[in-house]
Amino acid sequence: MGGDMLTEMKYISTVPFSGLFNWDVKIILGDNIINSKKHPMKPFSYFTRPANIQKVKIEDEQEYKILGVRSYGLGAYKNRITKGKYLKMKVYQQAKLNHLFWCKVDTKNGAFGIVTQELSDGIASSNMMFAELNLSRINPDYLQLLFRCPKINAYMDSMVTGTTNRKYIRFSDLLSNVKVPVPSLEEQNELVEEYNKVIAKAEALVKECQEIDLSILRYFNKSVGLKQSTRQVKLLSTMRYADISNRWDPFAVTNGLSANVPIYPLGSFITDIATGTTPPTSKKEYFNGDIKFYTPSDISGRLYLANSERTLTKKAIEDKKARVFHKGDILFVGIGSTVGKVGIVHDEIVSSNQQITGFKLNTDLLYPEYAFYYLHYHKELATAEHSKTTLPIVNQEKIANIPIPVPTISQQREMVGHMNHMRKKIDELYKQSIECRIKALKNFETQIFE
Repeated sequence: MGGDMLTEMKYISTVPFSGLFNWDVKIILGDNIINSKKHPMKPFSYFTRPANIQKVKIEDEQEYKILGVRSYGLGAYKNRITKGKYLKMKVYQQAKLNHLFWCKVDTKNGAFGIVTQELSDGIASSNMMFAELNLSRINPDYLQLLFRCPKINAYMDSMVTGTTNRKYIRFSDLLSNVKVPVPSLEEQNELVEEYNKVIAKAEALVKECQEIDLSILRYFNKSVGLKQSTRQVKLLSTMRYADISNRWDPFAVTNGLSANVPIYPLGSFITDIATGTTPPTSKKEYFNGDIKFYTPSDISGRLYLANSERTLTKKAIEDKKARVFHKGDILFVGIGSTVGKVGIVHDEIVSSNQQITGFKLNTDLLYPEYAFYYLHYHKELATAEHSKTTLPIVNQEKIANIPIPVPTISQQREMVGHMNHMRKKIDELYKQSIECRIKALKNFETQIFE
């Protein structure tokens, strides 16, 4: 063997005996054993104990708050509120304030949470585990921050047993053998306070984004004199004289809208429209190529569409197994809970699944960017006529019938330039808020482990 290879190999890997509770190769040879130079390492039994859980007998007509827990330290949350008759089991566990909460059959990726006041008295199935915190030794907010640390997540994942899809940490192992850094309660409080100060800056930036976003809506409406009647529009549309805005043509009042510019059906400007499709998933040669394949989750409210989670190959296009959309086309989510989301295609060609309809506009009369801003900020108007079913649907016909106020092309250009400038500011502030959050967690982790 070469000298370089000999240097890189580990012939003996050592770990403290006290840190070994699982004779697993991945534990012995892995790099996930954690330690802190600043703070004592304590087992969970130091600050937790098994919770005295009250059992709740489910009644059919009673409403219950069902709890869940998110990965990566995002904590416990209210999954849903439902009547007892829709629950599979008839006996559930009841959570109390400051309980440590996790899923015993899916313990991975920092999926631990602390029960807050809002979640207190919520219920969970027997698959969930609870422990009671000793508040004289642990700050619940400090513990929740620990679960957000990548080092802690990696460490906890190395402790799990079971299959890839069903991993768990035995309750006894968690209490006695899993150790984390535990500073004094005073130090914990200081660390949480310091973290919260940085997060407060991030939240202030988000609030500023929201205010600018609202100002864009106000600017748009003021520019075209757009108003919406509060009256329900049925077979006969009525409008107050004051809402007619000095216009007496038939486009001045449309579906309860009034404006000081003409209002037309969106279809008047659509030159091509089509709904996406998904190639056969059995054909592996159709996927993982260079062509972006959009689904509703990829459309985030940005002006121009960014990356997609899935991609297609040219072969999927050549075999006509996927719908093609081009640069400047608008993609509109027409099916599902996020119906009405829109974005403009920025690549030369893309594709989408069947939940999305794409359309091309006559750009001599209607700017795609102007249409985006209208559809984005007036989603309730764009989706007002969706099918009244469990699954909301806005098909091609309904998209074409969406009323849109249309000023002159020069006015559209001016409005788009102004709104783009404000959206750019939002993007900058939002980026800063993300950086603040990353910094807050990094600083916390540094003070714990370095």
